[in-house]
Parts: sequence; structure tokens; C-alpha cells
Amino acid sequence: MIRTSARLALCALALSFAMPSAAQAQTTGAVRFRIAKAGFILGAGGGTGILVFRGKTYRLGVSGVSVGTIGVANADLVGTAANLRNASDIAGSYVSASASIAAAAGTKSVRLRNAKGVVLDLRGRQVGLEASLNLGGIEISLRQ
Repeated sequence: MIRTSARLALCALALSFAMPSAAQAQTTGAVRFRIAKAGFILGAGGGTGILVFRGKTYRLGVSGVSVGTIGVANADLVGTAANLRNASDIAGSYVSASASIAAAAGTKSVRLRNAKGVVLDLRGRQVGLEASLNLGGIEISLRQ
């Protein structure tokens, strides 16, 4: 009897660590971005995206500038936006530093953070020809 109770307690403890809490689930949204980028030393890019948060879908705009980019590429990225209190927290400036090479197609993974503490973890596929060792700034806005 004691062993069974101990096993049940251990199983309950393990499940509590494996499953996100209700508070964590409320602060994380799903995101998808489609971005096009082109440049020779100084690059510019932009695109669109969506945020799904607390059962609602929000349209996003993406724009940015990077230094150290050569080529043309498109990227489809999906991931999460953590530490959201409101959907509007996703809006703002994000800074990234990265190095990548994509010829024809490749994978891309990036983690970005804004001043409100929102963390974007994105991964996806990049198509085009691009070589970069860059520092870039990305601006995300909520669209109507």
C-alpha cells in the first residue's frame, strides 16, 4: 500500500513537470512569418505573419535591416512567442546576431527578444541564395 502511494505521488510529480502550467500556456502564443530579404552588404527585408494567442488570430507586419548580407532569400518560419501578457506585447524592436549560408534551400533557426521580454523561438525553411554574417534589427507591428 505504501509503495503504491509512493508510486502515484512520483507519477503525479513527474506529470506536473512535463505539462505546462495554466499560467505558462496563457503567456505563450504560436507565430508564423513569411519574410523576403535582399541585400549586398546592407540588406533589407519585410514580410507578414500571424500570432495565435488565447484563441484569437492577430495579423503582423515585419520589417528590418541587416548589415553583412549578400544575396536574396525567402523564409517561412514558425514557432512560439513566450512571455506575452497581451497580444500587443509582441510589437516592438528585436535584435539578432546570426551567421548563415543558404544555397537553394536550407533550415533557419533564430531566437529573438524585445524590450518587453517577449521571446520568439523560430525555425523554418529558407529558399534562395544568401550568405550572411550579420547584425540585424527586426520591427514587428500588429496590423488591423
